[in-house]
Amino acid sequence: MMFRATARHPALILDDVRGAQKMLSGVARVTALEGSRHLSELVGAPVHLKCENLQRTGSFKLRGAYVRISGLTPVERAAGVVAASAGNHAQGVALASTLLGVRSTVFMPVGAPLPKVAATQEYGAEVRLHGQVVDETLAAAQQYAEETGAVFIHPFDHPDIIAGQGTVGLEILEQCPEVRTIVVGIGGGGLAAGIAVAVKALRPDIRIVGVQAEGAAAYPPSLAVGHPVSLDNPVTMADGIKVGRPGDIPFAVIEELVDEVRTVTENELSSALLLCLERAKLVVEPAGASPVAALLSDPKAFRGPVVAVLSGGNVDPLLMQRVLRHGMSAAGRYLSLRLRLTDRPGALATLLAALTVADANVLDIGHVRTDPRLGLTEVEVDLHLETKGPRHCEEVEAALRRDGYRVIG
Repeated sequence: MMFRATARHPALILDDVRGAQKMLSGVARVTALEGSRHLSELVGAPVHLKCENLQRTGSFKLRGAYVRISGLTPVERAAGVVAASAGNHAQGVALASTLLGVRSTVFMPVGAPLPKVAATQEYGAEVRLHGQVVDETLAAAQQYAEETGAVFIHPFDHPDIIAGQGTVGLEILEQCPEVRTIVVGIGGGGLAAGIAVAVKALRPDIRIVGVQAEGAAAYPPSLAVGHPVSLDNPVTMADGIKVGRPGDIPFAVIEELVDEVRTVTENELSSALLLCLERAKLVVEPAGASPVAALLSDPKAFRGPVVAVLSGGNVDPLLMQRVLRHGMSAAGRYLSLRLRLTDRPGALATLLAALTVADANVLDIGHVRTDPRLGLTEVEVDLHLETKGPRHCEEVEAALRRDGYRVIG
């Protein structure tokens, strides 16, 4: 099976992906497929996690980059390659180029996380920081290609890239032949398209579900009108799938072979990342957690066995800190309260003792005496508490009310 080819969109077939798999032997890892008991219980069927976050460079991107650069002519290799990326594609191109003995230049946004910049350099690329957003960085890389003759390595809109990413699909079929549904995040669409080409050729009965972040979901409107459309201002914490326009080639594949594209919220993404860390002991970036977010948002919508592709684990520690806080809040693990109590010696200590009895951990506390809304003998206390979940939040509030405290917010 292959998708309908046109002059603009050359056909991709199973043999392309199989050829890529041979090329990647000894280069890309066959990443683990880990079962998730928690997700299996939610879905009501076995759920497995395809751990591309444990791939070399921390994401699936090495697969496509290596296949693309391997296909260059000697003249093209001599000219070097150039790419633009905020992280995963940058590292994939850098390592693939080094392994193949090709000079690489990677343009990254000025605000790119320092660990990703450092990793790209350590893999062998010359890094140039340019632009505040990826579109500006992309334009600079394309201009560099025109001026120097370096070959521009697109992150998703090329048949070789898609064939390389499609090797993930072949591995899934080998590791879990009974799979009925594959869930995969979508940015530009290269990974989902590659998996669809490989899987639908061998098992057309398998349902493939793509997932996009709600604030950067270009595929649903594009699929509605039958051609790629651009988003004006995509916004999401999931940088790996924050793409304003589908790639032409991936779009043609996804339109024909992917069964459904869903969207997930920022709360669902952060909750999924937290779940991967706590339950599966896997460090996953927000984009990589998007399939898990889809399972959490509507677990009964997926026929099992299910494989969720964790596409990457390159998360900046500062972002991880913020996302974990966001995820804990979304999961009801934080509780913010404002209390009004009588301003007398020992009142605050008595309140803290009540919280200790309720088994709530105080993260932050604010003491306000000067608000004109307060009476002469009143004080307001802002509390930020760590709890054990939504039910515990309710129990803490109920305990405070039983002790006579006025909860005003």
